[in-house]
Amino acid sequence: MGSLVQRHGGKHIPAPTLREVVVDRNEPALAFAGSLQRREVDVVVLMTGVGTRALAAEVETVLDRAHFAEALSGVQVVVRGPKPAAALRELGVKAFVTVPEPNTWREVLDVLGVSAAPLAGKRIAVQEYGAPNRELYAALEAAGAAVVPVPIYRWALPEDTAPLRRALHALAAGEASIVLFTSRPQIEHFTMVAAEEGILAEVRAALTRGVVASIGPVCSEALRAEGLPPDLEPEHPKMGHLVKETAARAGEILERKAAARAQESAARGGEGSQLS
Repeated sequence: MGSLVQRHGGKHIPAPTLREVVVDRNEPALAFAGSLQRREVDVVVLMTGVGTRALAAEVETVLDRAHFAEALSGVQVVVRGPKPAAALRELGVKAFVTVPEPNTWREVLDVLGVSAAPLAGKRIAVQEYGAPNRELYAALEAAGAAVVPVPIYRWALPEDTAPLRRALHALAAGEASIVLFTSRPQIEHFTMVAAEEGILAEVRAALTRGVVASIGPVCSEALRAEGLPPDLEPEHPKMGHLVKETAARAGEILERKAAARAQESAARGGEGSQLS
């Protein structure tokens, strides 16, 4: 992403917020492998490419890659986008359904046909990515399905948080005016570390003045929940599109916000003169 920013004339300030931590002693993954082999699973939902590869490696002690691929070929498999699809092809699995853009949990539900055909009695295994997707699980359970979470990794802060802290201070000091968000967990860590640094209010104010760019609907929902509505979301939820559209629109957004602030300031000044 830094290279993309520089290619479009921007200055990249790295602010890593996430680290993938593999789940130790992953009993749920091993139990899933056994259930899959015994055909006790009806649907497998794979949410990420890295998670799919990690899952294959995790279960290899009880189900080698060839038998894992064979077992997956015997059930309905749904993948949330091109990355887990590529990981499945590496395994030799060819029969699966890829959800359409923007590749959120809502598109997963659409592919499963929740609204048209209730999933009563179906056992659906979901490869988690960093944290449980409560909305997805609730919707599947409401349709009558039994959800089997398969955690592979969890999100943690980077071991070295100094770059993130420096970036937050640069933002608070007005040295950066554009922030690109690419996932929901980023936002939680972003605000948590800003609070630890005692600059959360300043960071929020800077985001209000600047450009908040979100990669897609799930990320945008999380930003709105934090009171930070995004200024733009690319047509396609890809990093290249995010950077390109931000570069194209950032100037106009910053000018519009500056003009709005100037107008509000002038209005407040006028009110003060009338009161005096």
